Amino acid sequence: MNIKETDLPGIGKKFVLTTDQDERVVVVIHDDGRRDVYHYDSTEPDECISSVSLTDSEARQFASIIGGMAYKPKAMENVEVALNDLIIEWFKVVADAPIVGKTIGGVGMRQNYKINVIGIIRKDQTKQLNPGVDSEFRAGDTIVVSGERVDLKRAYKELFTRGKEE
Repeated sequence: MNIKETDLPGIGKKFVLTTDQDERVVVVIHDDGRRDVYHYDSTEPDECISSVSLTDSEARQFASIIGGMAYKPKAMENVEVALNDLIIEWFKVVADAPIVGKTIGGVGMRQNYKINVIGIIRKDQTKQLNPGVDSEFRAGDTIVVSGERVDLKRAYKELFTRGKEE
């Protein structure tokens, strides 16, 4: 994707995004927080096919959906997002995982595993963003964690896989 940014004095900023399929989307972020999104016809580059205006709050909600915070496709179950040494990962809590019934603090996610729990998505799709140390892990939860690759691998192996073999 190709993105071009332009200052719009007195208005805000304009971003022109051209996708790999040569589709063009223009986003205008107004200084008051409003966002206007325009989608252009790939065969007629000057013809706007559709547009939508979003409030700041609506735009942030939409961004979280687009970014995968509200729903993660099944194909993305084990995809990592790498930001230098920081990895963000989604772990599914299976029924007989050692972590079931324990709390973040009880497990010592930070102290013992050097990872942070960013969010918990419950089986019923309710979400806890930035959960506290007393938040309990349940079977069927999807846990969003961040840390370094080696620490995440260790935590996954010790906490999220089926009961340890004796």
